Order: sequence, then structure tokens, then C-alpha cells
Amino acid sequence: MKNNAIRITDVLSRREVEIIKLITQEYSNEEIAAHLAISRRTVETHRKNIFKKTKVKSIVGLVMLAIKSKLIS
Repeated sequence: MKNNAIRITDVLSRREVEIIKLITQEYSNEEIAAHLAISRRTVETHRKNIFKKTKVKSIVGLVMLAIKSKLIS
């Protein structure tokens, strides 16, 4: 996300933020699904939406965004 004026929590849902945190802890889609009691397909859809909303192109970009946004330390 090039524009730092936008807060990530304003762009993403609570569930999407939760999924980002699990991604940064190296959870797989299957592990995230089990942890949140949702389907793997739902996790994949959330991931796709996260990438679209934040305009990041990779997991590295997503982790950097999470750090900048203070979702993780």
C-alpha cells in the first residue's frame, strides 16, 4: 500500500486483520482454517481480498505492511 495515510484497520475487516496476523506467524491456509473454524476456501478468499484491498504483491509486502501498521512487532 503506497499511501501511508490510509490505516490498514480502516481498509480491512477484523477477520482479514486476524488472518494477516496468522499469516505472519507462518500458518498455512489449512492451519488458519482450522484455527478459525472456517473452510480453507474461505481463507483463500480472504487472502485474495487482503491482497486486492492493500495492493501488496507478495507475502513479504504483506508482512512489511503489517509491521508498518503495527499489527505485529
